[in-house]
Amino acid sequence: MKNIFVINGGQIFAHSGGLFNKTLLDTTVNYFTEKEGFKVRSTDINHDYDPNQEAENYKWADVIIYHTPIWWFQLPNGFKKYIDEVFTAGYNNGIYRSDGRNAENPAINYGTGGLMHGKEYMLTTSWNAPATAFTLPGEFFNQRSVDEGPLFGFHRMNAFTGMQPLESFHFYDIMKNANIAANLQHYQQHLNKLFIQNIPSHENLLNSLSEV
Repeated sequence: MKNIFVINGGQIFAHSGGLFNKTLLDTTVNYFTEKEGFKVRSTDINHDYDPNQEAENYKWADVIIYHTPIWWFQLPNGFKKYIDEVFTAGYNNGIYRSDGRNAENPAINYGTGGLMHGKEYMLTTSWNAPATAFTLPGEFFNQRSVDEGPLFGFHRMNAFTGMQPLESFHFYDIMKNANIAANLQHYQQHLNKLFIQNIPSHENLLNSLSEV
């Protein structure tokens, strides 16, 4: 049994209704709920939450799945606030104990004080920018990927806790050229690749038992 904790960081603010990332949250929860071998919890940052309970969700989970739009090349302010509050609640409480250094040699081992070793996380982001803005020479992001460019700090944040990354999934050109049905289909294929192919089917399990 694998525990999945899904977080919707798609903040409702100004002209953003947060609908796309809410759809991703529902899609992800339904995906794991309908399959054997998973338990799922979820949080929507637009609703009231208890940071201490959220820290417990991090401790409970084997995999954290983050859904977030990108605003001005960063996380929405409500999602950043959520992380600040929850990680503070997780200090010496399952998320991290320190920055990993000690007074004897403070120059080394920074970022090694996490308490979430053995856990994994997956990130999805949604962009107004097209995919070509990241890949074509001379375009805006200088051929740096989402994960190696704008979201590099987000990945190091999770590394600080001790978690390992699963392959990210990014949605491009959502505001001007969206194909939601195709996006969701590709996303579910991504989930299948990450989570289903590694779980033995009922038939394979019976065959394995018969060979013992």
